[in-house]
Formats: sequence, C-alpha cells, structure tokens
Amino acid sequence: MASTLKRQLNEEEKSIILARFGRRCYANGHAISEEEQVQFDHIHAHVRGGDSELNNIAPMCSQHNKQKGQLSLEDFRTKLQLDAFFEIGAKLTLRHLLAFLQQNKRIDRYGLPIVALADDGAVKLDTQSGDLSYTLYKCPTTGWQYFYATLDISLLDSDDEGDDSIGLQPRYLIKDKVFSLYRHFQAHPVLQPSIGRITGSHIRLFDGQHKIAALLMNGRRVFECKIYLNPNLRLLNDTNIAAHDAFAQTRFYSSIMVMKLGAEFAQDFEDFKNLEQPQIKNEQAFFHYVLSRPNAMLTKAELNRRFRAHLYNSVLTDQRNKLDRFVSRGNRGTDEQPITMDMLDKSIFAHFLYREPAVESMTAEEYRRDDELSNMVDLCSMLVDGGLESWDAKAPKDDQHRLRLQRIFSSKSMMAWSELLWDAVCARLEITDTDERLRVFYRQLSTAEIERVRRVVLRLYDWSHWSTPKDDQIDRILSDKKTAVKDWFKAHGLTTGYLMGASA
Repeated sequence: MASTLKRQLNEEEKSIILARFGRRCYANGHAISEEEQVQFDHIHAHVRGGDSELNNIAPMCSQHNKQKGQLSLEDFRTKLQLDAFFEIGAKLTLRHLLAFLQQNKRIDRYGLPIVALADDGAVKLDTQSGDLSYTLYKCPTTGWQYFYATLDISLLDSDDEGDDSIGLQPRYLIKDKVFSLYRHFQAHPVLQPSIGRITGSHIRLFDGQHKIAALLMNGRRVFECKIYLNPNLRLLNDTNIAAHDAFAQTRFYSSIMVMKLGAEFAQDFEDFKNLEQPQIKNEQAFFHYVLSRPNAMLTKAELNRRFRAHLYNSVLTDQRNKLDRFVSRGNRGTDEQPITMDMLDKSIFAHFLYREPAVESMTAEEYRRDDELSNMVDLCSMLVDGGLESWDAKAPKDDQHRLRLQRIFSSKSMMAWSELLWDAVCARLEITDTDERLRVFYRQLSTAEIERVRRVVLRLYDWSHWSTPKDDQIDRILSDKKTAVKDWFKAHGLTTGYLMGASA
C-alpha cells in the first residue's frame, strides 16, 4: 500500500503505522498523548530517494513536525541528536561524540587497544578481534612509516590531550559542519582518508574528525584511514597546524590556534627555563634560543605569534577567568558566546597586555609576567561581573537588556572603549610614564588598586547611551570605523574623565 503524503492518510493506513511504532514521536521517541493529534511524515526524504510505502512513514508529534521544516524525519531526528550532544559543552571533539554514541547505544566500543608490529614492509595489528595486516609505505621527506587501512570504529579514537600523550587534534567539532557533512554524505563519496597515528597502544585520529562524525551519524562504522607509526611528534604537530591554518581552504578558528600554539610555546618555554645556559634568562633570550636552534624553521614573526598565543591562552584557561565561557570557539560570535578571540586581540589584550618579550631576568623581582597575567584574569572577570554574567542567549533579538550588552560587546565598540578604559585605568593607578603605560598590568597590584580598576569597569556599564531604544544613533555608529566610534563615544560623554567618576 503506497502513500505520498500529498493526500491525507486514511484511518486504516494510520492504524498500520501506529501499530508499528505506537503513539511515539519518531523524532526522539517520546510518547504522544491521547489529547494530541498525531502527524505523519517520510522517514527518509522522498527527494533523496525514500519511497512512499507505509514502511517509510512514521508518526510525529505536532511540535516536532513544525520544528523540522523541510527536513526529512530521519534528518530531523539526527539534528535533535546532535543538538543534545552539543549541549554537553563548547569544547567537544570526536572522542566526546564517541562516548556520547556509546552511552546512547549507537556504537558498542571505541578506542580499543592494539599492538602494532612492523616487519619487512608490512605492519600487523594485533586486536581483540584478530590480526590485521597492511603494507607499509615510507615518506620520502621524513622517512616516517605509514599504512592505509579501513578500520572499525572500535579501534579508533580522537587524538586529544591525555595522560599518556600530547594531543594533535587541532579543532573542536562544529555542529553546523557536522550536520552539513552528514547530509552531504548521504549522496556523495568520501574523497580522502582520515589521518592518525599509533601512540602507545591506541590509534588516534587528528585529521578528518568532522568527516568521521558525519559518517557516524549516517550509520557508518568502518573508516578509511592513513596511519603513521613513529612520527616525530613536534614536526607532525607543526605540519598539522600548518595544514589546517596556512594551507587550508577553511582557516583555523582563532581561539583554537591560540590554544594549540600557546600550548606548544609553553613547553618550549619550560625547556628554556631548565637550561643551565644562557646566564641571562629572560624572554628576549628565549626568543634568541628558539630562533638559533639547529633546524629552526620559525621566523621571528611566527615566534611572536606563538608568544602572544601563549599569553592569551594563559589568561583564558585560568580557572578564575569568568570570561572564557563567553568566548566563541569560532571566528564569529554566537548567541551563547558573543565575543571572539579577534575582538579580544584588538581590544583589551591589545591595551592591557605587554605583548613584547620582556628584558628582565626571570629570577629578578622586576619580572612581573605572572602578576600581569593574574591582573588580566581579574579584568576579564570584572567585565563579566559588571553585567555580562546576565547575558541570555535565548532572549529575543529586540530584548532591551540583550541589546544593551550587544552594544557594549560589539567588535568596534570594544576596540573603542578599551582604549578609553586603558587611559582611565592608567590614571587611576597614577601611571604617567609612557613606557610604563604600555605595561599597565605588568606589576603587582594591591587590593586597593584592583578595586580602583573595578570601579572604572563598572562606570563603563553605567553609560546611559548603552540603554537607548532600538535603532538609536548608536546602532548606526557601531558599524563605523573604530576612530569614528571612539570620537562619537567621547562626544556623547563616554570619556576618560567619565570612567574615572566625572559626570557625563
């Protein structure tokens, strides 16, 4: 018996479908009450090859039927599952998805241990399910050995940070990208294998996690992979970063680049501190050490970039920093995370962080980098306590409180007021020397001085023009150049004097 759903199902057809599924919504399995009308729709979309037999039709509640729009029931069901997964947190990788799917009984196992034995141009994997053998190849540039294989998900894991390994996974999963690829792979082939390495007794993937996530949601359980045996970890990490940043069509998200480069820099920094030489241990000497190492491939500009990433990462990952949860993992703000790394880089980090290598010896009392980072954490948390903590991602776009915070934390606004804030903080801390103003937080601040900074931040929130009605002049100005925004702020009372306590 066939139905295209372009006509109403008759009662007999509805009874057949309800007998098969019960009064349960196909979208997520919840019960449909007797008082609610049951809707019916295609499981697999008709336009994507799904037939119109009754075995391709399922019941649905009216609420989910409205929400699904033009999606098929199967696609909408997958979208709801992804929504539930991404509600877990903001920093999710393939490993988190594998754990989620295992918990929901979509897969049985993942990341099982293996033993790899290489001999005479071949590698044998000793697994719990039996032995697997593959041909070994050698990279002509590095000499690293690798093999191609189609591997079950039970043997695969994500190359995240762990107790036994430095992670090479360069990205977090992006919900929209996973869902788009999920739909793409319903009709298109996979062109490239995912790439990983054997570390310890595990196979961990660091390239292609979105691809595997999308295929998993399509029901795929075996995956084409290229696996390295014993690569040089640092060179592989640098290569992986370059592949995802400099040479990729879709560039690294700024926040992730900060995390990856900052973590690698931190390890180099610790190695330098533990050296017996040179006699002078300061940040400038560290730069010289890195650039003069044998086979050094970094330029000074690239080292500067890593240095700044290290500083940013140190601030944002501090457990006391309340701002981190509002910083988007992408290059654009979201409803949940309205601030981007680029905005921070061009605003408060640009003015309050000393981003050049310090000349003071790391053992001298004058070396205040740790104090500076702590002061930056305090400033970030002040911005949250002052008003950002009440940010409501689900508030309507025209909600007055949301509009006020959007104005304060729009890109051009932050760049403009952060300079005014810096001037006011310097004045409040009685720092007038030009060089010292560039290192405003590069010092130990007393409790009283921290409180002076806090009062300046709170004055920023009190400026009346943040709360004017929608489509006020400020909304047009905030799309202009930073200098124009700053001039408008000053002309309408947001001045250094106002931030220090004068009347607007």
